[in-house]
Parts: sequence; C-alpha cells; structure tokens
Amino acid sequence: MCIVIGRSESSIVTGTRTPTALRAHEGLPDKRPPGVERLSWNPTQYLKFGDLRLRPAIDLLSRVSIESPKHIIDLGCGTGMVSAVLRERWPDARIVGVDGSPEMLAKAREQISGVEWIEADVESWAPDEPPDLIVSNAVLHWLDRHDELIPRLLSTLRAGGVLAIQMPKNFAAPSHTCITHAVNSGPWRELLEPLTRPDPVASPAQYHALLSSSAVAVDVWEIEYYQALEGNSPVVEWTSGTILRPLLNALQDTERTEFLRIYERCIEGAYPQGPGGTTLFPFRRLFLVAQV
Repeated sequence: MCIVIGRSESSIVTGTRTPTALRAHEGLPDKRPPGVERLSWNPTQYLKFGDLRLRPAIDLLSRVSIESPKHIIDLGCGTGMVSAVLRERWPDARIVGVDGSPEMLAKAREQISGVEWIEADVESWAPDEPPDLIVSNAVLHWLDRHDELIPRLLSTLRAGGVLAIQMPKNFAAPSHTCITHAVNSGPWRELLEPLTRPDPVASPAQYHALLSSSAVAVDVWEIEYYQALEGNSPVVEWTSGTILRPLLNALQDTERTEFLRIYERCIEGAYPQGPGGTTLFPFRRLFLVAQV
C-alpha cells in the first residue's frame, strides 16, 4: 500500500540560465565513494518491495509526453522493472537497458524479453546513436558530479528528446540518519565512513537551473509516499536492499550482525509498528523531466 501525501512542482521553463555548480553542493563529492562501482547487488532483496519501488517510475513516466520514441535507454535498469513498463508502453521502440551489476542484469534477462541488455558503467556509458528518451529511475544518487553528468546525458538526445530522472530525496529521514548513527557507534567507523552518502542529491531549484541551461522545457517536482510495510523490521529490510548494501558488504559476519542490531534499534523508535502490524514508512522522491 502507498498513499501519496504531498506534491510540489516547478513546471515548464524556457530560455537560458546559468547552471548551479552542483558539484560544490555539500553532499555531492567529486569522487564516488570507494567500492560503489564494484558493489554486488542482491536482486532478491531489492525485489522484496518491487511494487513500491516501481510506483515512482510510473509516476515519472506519466509526465513524459513523447508519443512514438524509436530509441529508449533505461539507464541503471537493475532487474528490468522499468524496462518492462517501457516495453509495454512503446512496443515498437528499440529499448536498451544499461546497468553495471551482472547480478541485476541476469535477473532482467531471465524475466523480460525484447530489450537489449548492456553491462557497463552507468556514469561513463554513451549510446551508439542519439536516443529519443533516457529514463533513469533511482540511480543517479549513487553517482557524483551531477553538474557534468546531467548535461552530458541531455547532449546525447535527439532534438525533441526527453531526459526523465527520479532520485530518492529522503536522506534527512531517520531511515538514513540512523545509518550515520550506526556507523559512528562501532569499531567499523573508519572503514564505513567513506561508503556513506549522507546528502547526495541537491535541491529542486538547483536541478531546475541546471536543466534549464540546456533544455527547452523543464518539469521538477517532489512526491512523498507514505508506504505501508508489513512484517518485522520492514524498514531495515527496505534499506538492506539499497542504501545499506555497500556498508553490509564491507563488514564481516559478526560485525554485520552488531551493526544491524544498532541500526534496527534506532529505526524501531522512528518507525513504530502500528496495531495492525503495519509500519508506515514516509519516503520523499525528486522527479526531473527535461526536453531538448
């Protein structure tokens, strides 16, 4: 279950503006934390909340008005959930799914046909021909230098093409600040601190300015989803499939157990289980759509 509570928007803007230096934004370091590009992803853990993870992508695509794209890129396609939606909406298009995780791509190939799958570094990969649409759902917050990356993606599009991006904007929430608490609460602090990403996404205004320097139409908005999760420690299960993954991979078994114990204790106070066994987990996300 997911309840959409709030939405704020800044819609179509034309003209030329000076882009904000997003690299200078606190929380957008120049260098990706070590280990992220070599991260081993667990498709099964990630897909435990597949329907809730897919909902923002559907909301993102609802604002993409391009009618008959011939070439579509799903950048950071993961298990292919979004690629399947793209295939259904535009069955005649050439759809290419790009991801750096062989584990995720193996799951995608297993489940979805009619898509070209490419294993490559999402940050540096470039299409073989200009696409009509690039979609990136819950990926770019893992990457840095958005002031360089996003204009580069825009520059690869055909005239009239669209770039559509969704990123989590939940880094000030307890689900993420409890990670900092757990990192600082054990002998693993020196090991784990370089792997944390406390604030990797800039403000909507900064992205609006960056996109407006190259695009003829820009749409920026946020949605906060109130997700009703079932089971024991569901927020820990959620973050274990995403933001916690690099940290858990870096720890030995005994350390991992203790780290999760500290994190779970912090989480339980912030997200108490309701009387019906449901835990309400608010999650804010940022959406960007730009047409060149």
